[in-house]
Amino acid sequence: MTELEKQKLGKTLWAIADQLRGSMNADDFRDYMLAFLFLRYLSDNYEAAAKKELGPDYPQQIDGSVSTPLQRWYESNLDDVSEFEKQMRRKVHYVIEPQYLWGNIAEMARTQDAEMLSILQAGFKYIEEESFASTFRGLFSEINLASDKLGRTYAERNARLCKIVKEIADGLKQFSTDSDTLGDAYEYLIGQFAAGSGKKAGEFYTPQPISSILSTIVTLDSQEPATGRRSHLDSVLDFACGSGSLLLNVRRLMGPHGIGKIHGQEKNITTYNLARMNMLLHGMKDSEFEIFHGDTLLNEWDMLRETNPARMPKFDAVVANPPFSYRWEPSEALGEDTRFKNHGLAPKSAADFAFLLHGFHFLKQDGVMAIILPHGVLFRGGAEARIRTKLLNDGHIDTVIGLPANLFFSTGIPVCILVLKKCKKPDDVLFINATEHFEKGKRQNQLLPAHIDKVIDTYQHRKEEARYSRRVGMEEIEKNDFNLNISRYVSTAGAEEEIDLKGAHEKLLSIDQTIRKATKKHNEFLSALGLPLLP
Repeated sequence: MTELEKQKLGKTLWAIADQLRGSMNADDFRDYMLAFLFLRYLSDNYEAAAKKELGPDYPQQIDGSVSTPLQRWYESNLDDVSEFEKQMRRKVHYVIEPQYLWGNIAEMARTQDAEMLSILQAGFKYIEEESFASTFRGLFSEINLASDKLGRTYAERNARLCKIVKEIADGLKQFSTDSDTLGDAYEYLIGQFAAGSGKKAGEFYTPQPISSILSTIVTLDSQEPATGRRSHLDSVLDFACGSGSLLLNVRRLMGPHGIGKIHGQEKNITTYNLARMNMLLHGMKDSEFEIFHGDTLLNEWDMLRETNPARMPKFDAVVANPPFSYRWEPSEALGEDTRFKNHGLAPKSAADFAFLLHGFHFLKQDGVMAIILPHGVLFRGGAEARIRTKLLNDGHIDTVIGLPANLFFSTGIPVCILVLKKCKKPDDVLFINATEHFEKGKRQNQLLPAHIDKVIDTYQHRKEEARYSRRVGMEEIEKNDFNLNISRYVSTAGAEEEIDLKGAHEKLLSIDQTIRKATKKHNEFLSALGLPLLP
């Protein structure tokens, strides 16, 4: 499918969502819409695997009494079903009984079957509980099909869901939908729902242009970015992964076999489920990624709590867009936590540096970390100044990138990207001031491909350019009390025009002479008329 067709599919599905959600909150409707798209993907994937597994025994044709070929096979081969499902759990790691496949659900929706809602509920439960992989556990836990938002009675809810499923099925029929296409459609819809969610969008979505910058930076060679992209990353971590778009962007750049394993962590249960669906929808096997539901600041993930240095996980790349200036509870116990012990705790009012130190702790010696933070981390005093000073003195801050304001759906504040490395060759810090490089939009400002390429090219080749980028030595940073406010080092103000003082003086003398001559002439006329003269 071409990029144009993918965009058309996304827009078709969005038009359906916009039309059907009515007065329902965009966030609530998003979860239903995306769950149905995911069920369609799971069904397509499962049926393709079943066809391969059954070979010539897979029914080629069906009649009106069944909705899918697999349903026909089940009816004709009851004794073989158990063995078949055992094989499917082993090969695709999940099982969907024919009655729960998208084809059957869509047919029930088309005929307004009164049992559609019940079958759908049972289907979601079955997929979660009867699958081989833990990836599917609780996947649909936040999809409330009994919600009053869908209707006050079962009949009203059933009718509403039938309409939604039918419209989605009809919309998808116009396109050939392989897994990549559905994955792209899913991402498009997440972006559209984010645009309509206002402040809540920050919980689950990083705008694609910003995501592209972070992803590209961490895939370049850590010591010599100018040499280009690394050939392989063993592991990547996003500890505030939202819907997973940042991780998927890294994977897109590295190729499907360029990363050993992707790791994500997400505190919000709904968003955690979105991320898992997003990974699967992009054709990832459950063995290729792990998304953990839990609090990053409290380090609830057992895998990351390993105290044996030889077994503690470390990552080639860390990317993150954590919640800005998040209020947290820095306790005495956290002060002794190995993540924070050497640098100190971030203040209660803003956990920005706590998030940064968490990710940095798990970075490999030759790894790269890119994190989006509010500008306050660059200049705020107190505990944050102490953390910033230590990171600078230890040579860990590689690049500071200032981005334009109003790029996010959730906030209009300008943000920065900090690039950190445990081992870096340059003994200076590269400052990139890209705050003036954007296209103004109605609601959000946009970074165009040319703006993105300029940032990446400047980082990759450590270029210096007047009013855009500059390499600053530690002596100058120390003189500024380790304040990293970008405008201190790279001002975007245009150079003032030089004034030719001698020329200006001569011009003023000439003007004065002209005035004197004109006044003398004018007074001659006034004298002739008997009027008072000008001084």
